[in-house]
Amino acid sequence: MLLIPAIDIKDGKCVRLRQGKMEDETIYSDKPVEVAMRWASEGASRIHLVDLDGAISGKPVNADIIHAISEALPETTIQVGGGIRDEDTIQTYLNAGVNYVIIGTKAVTTPHFVSDVCIEFPGHIIVGLDAKDGKLATEGWSKLSNHDVVDIALKFEEDGVNSIIFTDIGRDGMMTAVNIDATLELCKQITIPVIASGGISGMEDIKALCKVADEGIEGAISGRAIYEGTLDHAAAQKYLKDIGN
Repeated sequence: MLLIPAIDIKDGKCVRLRQGKMEDETIYSDKPVEVAMRWASEGASRIHLVDLDGAISGKPVNADIIHAISEALPETTIQVGGGIRDEDTIQTYLNAGVNYVIIGTKAVTTPHFVSDVCIEFPGHIIVGLDAKDGKLATEGWSKLSNHDVVDIALKFEEDGVNSIIFTDIGRDGMMTAVNIDATLELCKQITIPVIASGGISGMEDIKALCKVADEGIEGAISGRAIYEGTLDHAAAQKYLKDIGN
């Protein structure tokens, strides 16, 4: 299982939000590229980047920073979300060295877009399903839809997406433990990998996820816990490497 550090970018800074609320932010650094290099130096093989401003505006806002991170870490797998709502944006990111692009809002509002880009960019498309009480959220988590998580995940599996990032937004940034039950329920319904997100607080969460990783959990995204030190990022990466070997 992968531990995937998150770098959320807002106004050019590395921040974390609580429950996706743009007004409830904590700024951790004004140098996101250096933050990415730190996580990579501590053993991260994949990094999760989110253009928070882009998620709200519907188009990339912090693309220059994302390109700089990709250029600085050519050996690190980079996945990017936030404001990716057309083919040109996907192509630009892939050209810059990004490995995976994450479709969020548009996957819910325009489902056929996912099938189209899976055909055009096979193997590079991840869908982010952000849920609260089993319903999907869009527009940077500012709106709840009527779509059920499992139903729409099954459709995107048919379309050919690489994997699903499942976020419990009620727990994101709260460090109240990842929602393993909901994540496993999704895993049982689909065959493509699921990446867990939201709520990781410490090493116990990583160990708990490892116990059920064979059910289809490819990795876990961590943000606030590694920034505030409740999860020792380097130690967790070493633990995962050791048990993997």
